[in-house]
Amino acid sequence: MDALKLLKDDHESMKGLLEKLGSTTERGVKTREELFAKVKEELAAHEAIEEEIFYPALQEHPKAKEVVLEGYEEHHVVDLISSEIDETPYDDETWGAKFSVMKENIEHHIEEEEGEMFDAARQVFEKEELEELGQRMELRKKEILGR
Repeated sequence: MDALKLLKDDHESMKGLLEKLGSTTERGVKTREELFAKVKEELAAHEAIEEEIFYPALQEHPKAKEVVLEGYEEHHVVDLISSEIDETPYDDETWGAKFSVMKENIEHHIEEEEGEMFDAARQVFEKEELEELGQRMELRKKEILGR
């Protein structure tokens, strides 16, 4: 699988999870808990394959360095918000607001990645290189998720 296709598929899956989770209320504690656990699991796997495989390969190319550095920082911000949400009870009135900020950050990251970063990747990698990166990323993701 092509690395960009793998990331795009992950993004689509994440958008769906975020949408479901965003529509929950304070009364849906169990649903929030289950969906947030799934979001965290998927985010961890996605961040790992990007930070361990995709970003380092892309960062070697001067044209892409800045956008990759920004990607790392966006991951960091989402991780900070996520850990704050972890400390907030699911039925707390601030939980939804915190989650909304996290969701907006993730959506912004996806938009930038699929635009500027994917464009840079298409410029610097041959089709075969994207396939090879995709295979490595897919294996690593399965390893992380225990599949």
